[in-house]
Amino acid sequence: MSESPTPRFRDELRSSARLAAPLIAGHISTGLIGLVDAVIAGHHGTATLAAVSVGTALFWLPLLVPMGTLIAVPASVSQLDGAGRRDEIGPLFRQALWLALTLGLAMFLFLSAIPLALEAFGIAPEIRPGATAFVHGIRWGVPALAVFLCMRYLCDGLHYTIPTMVVGFGGLVLLVPAGYALTFGLGGLPALGAGGLGLASALIMWLQALAMAGYLIRARRFRDLQLLNRYDPPRSAPIRDLLTVGLPIGITWLLEGGLFVATALVIGRLGEVPAAAHQIAINVASLCFMVPMALAETTTVRVGHAVGRGDRDGLRRAAFAGYVLVLMTQLLTGSALLFGNEAIAAMYTSDAAVAALAASLLLLAAAFQFPDGIQVLSVGALRGLKDTRVPMLLAAVAYWGIGMPLGAVLGLGLGDLVPAYGPRGMWVGLTAGLTVAAVLLGLRFLRLSRRVPMVLPVGVTDGG
Repeated sequence: MSESPTPRFRDELRSSARLAAPLIAGHISTGLIGLVDAVIAGHHGTATLAAVSVGTALFWLPLLVPMGTLIAVPASVSQLDGAGRRDEIGPLFRQALWLALTLGLAMFLFLSAIPLALEAFGIAPEIRPGATAFVHGIRWGVPALAVFLCMRYLCDGLHYTIPTMVVGFGGLVLLVPAGYALTFGLGGLPALGAGGLGLASALIMWLQALAMAGYLIRARRFRDLQLLNRYDPPRSAPIRDLLTVGLPIGITWLLEGGLFVATALVIGRLGEVPAAAHQIAINVASLCFMVPMALAETTTVRVGHAVGRGDRDGLRRAAFAGYVLVLMTQLLTGSALLFGNEAIAAMYTSDAAVAALAASLLLLAAAFQFPDGIQVLSVGALRGLKDTRVPMLLAAVAYWGIGMPLGAVLGLGLGDLVPAYGPRGMWVGLTAGLTVAAVLLGLRFLRLSRRVPMVLPVGVTDGG
């Protein structure tokens, strides 16, 4: 067996943590944008908070497809980098930009039409105008967000995650005054309520995309890649390859995110208080999710780099380091939700009924921290192996074969057989779906990672 350049597990753990730290900070900044929106909306009024809850669901559900599809970029880039084929990264990136633009424009058109379905979804009439205004405002930022994600994923795939952190927190800092001014109307600006929050978020997306593009043009560490130094027309073969890997990821994200979004839409049928309470709880849970999501992206890069080297032991060490880190972080977030649920809910609203219901939902969020972390880390590890189709099917079974049906039965009731538990019942379904996904996806990685061939000297065989 050839000598492996991969460090021991302790060193791998340290390397993964170092790579993940800026990513975690960047993802948390993204989650805090949702928190800022929710806090501003909550202080504007319960109706505004409920509208932003539904509008956010309508926005993020379709956006999960391009987000997941483009995350094929770090998996592909890390494998090219690990194999010493850096000259192929620039051409791949330019094709990924074409894909990002196409997906962003498609999502803009979709978001322009989706509020028309609010009545069919059964959303309460008092929520519809604000939700429509929020979606119609934030849709203007979607093309910029898609391009930003493509550039960010390139940096992540090359083991340089600081730009994600810097640009993410820069956008957060700017959103606070912009969101407040457009919601409440300051400095001569009209008070636009939920629509103002959507427009402010769109503005931040454009600023972040411009900042990242400026960085890539000027950064010395990427100069040899010639990322934006030439014009390449769109080519079908590399775009098709990206879609082959990325589209199942996008669908997997859609399946998981759709579970949460469908929950929000069902709860939206129950009125303002349940919808507002769910928005608070899901916002906090989403913020907590940013940490394992960042660790999953780190694991994708580390596993992909090891695959590029043909290092089976290295890729398994990278994945197990990710599992250890995610269990540690989920223990922290689960404890915070368990012991601080009431204080957290009180940060969002002064409505006692909303706060009490939100606090009870946060206890359920604490229960699914571990399975949520394990399932997303497993998806990240499998993504590094470019294994995306089977995980998509496993996610479909877990989220929509188990999680959503169970949540609907417990939330809405089943005649005289099962009483209706409202939002709490829906959240029990979420927990069940995530738990099943964690088991299935974790077993999938353990089985598949044993079969990855290792690089061996000429004339030497693996023996198996």
